[in-house]
Amino acid sequence: MLAAIAAAGSALTVLATAAPAGATTARTSAGGAEVVCSSRQPGLALRLSRDLAHRLHGRPGTSAVAFYDRPTATSCSYNAGAAFDSASVVKVTVLGALLRQAMERRYPLTAEEVRLTTAMITESDNASTSELWRRIGPDGIRHFLEVAGLRHTVPGADGHWGLTRITAGDQLRLLRLLTSENPVLDRPARAYALGLMRRVVPEQRWGVPAGAPDTAAVQLKNGWLPRSTGGWRVHSIGAFTGDGHDRGMVVLSHGNPTMDDGIATVEGAARALHDGLAGPG
Repeated sequence: MLAAIAAAGSALTVLATAAPAGATTARTSAGGAEVVCSSRQPGLALRLSRDLAHRLHGRPGTSAVAFYDRPTATSCSYNAGAAFDSASVVKVTVLGALLRQAMERRYPLTAEEVRLTTAMITESDNASTSELWRRIGPDGIRHFLEVAGLRHTVPGADGHWGLTRITAGDQLRLLRLLTSENPVLDRPARAYALGLMRRVVPEQRWGVPAGAPDTAAVQLKNGWLPRSTGGWRVHSIGAFTGDGHDRGMVVLSHGNPTMDDGIATVEGAARALHDGLAGPG
């Protein structure tokens, strides 16, 4: 079925086709790229692709989205392979690398490492991140990226962890690792990471939680970085679990004139996905 949908004064093209194993895939063009959603729930892929494209259309800069919802076997992507400067969302990767290192060496985190990781994730403390980045070392970071399958993530050079190049697809893979059984991070490591992400300070709890179900536990990390070229980088990643919920969401943005512009882009995309899963209307 091919339909034209008017949004913000221009047409968005939507194409829905049957996919294997009873799923449906819908593609909606937006900003020169496609929002691609797939779901086994009837009508959901089309609704999500249309609504997400509508929210992204006409926003300043460049954005990328990757999303999954396990209960409905739903996924969405938009520019998911495009590379962005990570800003502080890389701190979850740093945490994963440290936890993997501790697993392999078979020792628990030290009291100092607990202090540093807590500040890094819950407060987005940069000094703590720099110290952990140094302790883990380039080889430790690269090793974690390899075993975790984060093949499109490139660590920042010369200690500049905030300039690590990431993709929405890789960040979503990391969220999947944190929320399911896998050989990369064991249950205690996953529980520790998610516990810190649940404790992010209130003033940093914007982004992908916008529109999330009140009954979901929110595990979150945001990043924001202004640069002399390319404007503001504003990113948000999160996992939503508990009470029947099991979804992960990544929204990355680059070229925002202000931080507020980036937050508006991120939260608009998040609301499209959360509201779409809640049902029409």
